[in-house]
Amino acid sequence: MTTGQDARRYLRGHRSGVLSTLSAKLGGYPFGSIVPFVLDRRCRPVILISALAEHARNLAADPRASLIVHDYADDVQAGARLTLVGDAARLPDDAGVRGRYLRQFPAAEALLALGDFSFWMIAPKRLLFIRGFGRIDWIDAAEFAPPANSLAAAEEAIVAHMNADHTVALADYCRHYHGVTPVAVEMTGIDCDGFDVRADGRLLRVEFPDAVTSAGKAREALVAMARAARTP
Repeated sequence: MTTGQDARRYLRGHRSGVLSTLSAKLGGYPFGSIVPFVLDRRCRPVILISALAEHARNLAADPRASLIVHDYADDVQAGARLTLVGDAARLPDDAGVRGRYLRQFPAAEALLALGDFSFWMIAPKRLLFIRGFGRIDWIDAAEFAPPANSLAAAEEAIVAHMNADHTVALADYCRHYHGVTPVAVEMTGIDCDGFDVRADGRLLRVEFPDAVTSAGKAREALVAMARAARTP
């Protein structure tokens, strides 16, 4: 697996980070705050921002931004962290993006109902991936990008099918890969690198052994992983 693939999978395992923009109010000083995010089909962070928020004003004036995610540990500098630097753009209304975001963050439905919130996407230019002492890599956007795949078009159908017919398998994945035996479980998203599950309210990430590029390949991987999860 390449460094770019490692970085992509690392980012997929996080759902919030520190977004930094250039302050329009403070003459270009960096302005940072915590934001939840999801990743679109090209693994670009997507955030939901009110038109009244500082970030919205900042990005409208200057699209340059960065997002950092990190391991939560007593010594944060000893753990891994990833900084994504890129250009932000406001997204047009997109049912796929909206659906993916709301499956991860259902409470955001109330924010969208207010009418002044919109989705912004950050297109990566370069990333800094630190995996511990002496393991520091700058990564170009092309190396970070996922392989061409058709999972985004099939995501909603796959999620609906898994939640309707395969909750036992979803619980098996949680137990086998995370040591969690949930009472309530649902898939919230799937992509070429893995899938996301909400187990008793907690979001968990399960990775495919290898990237998948179609609904058929995803099904094969899910079946194989379910069999492995049931093996004593």
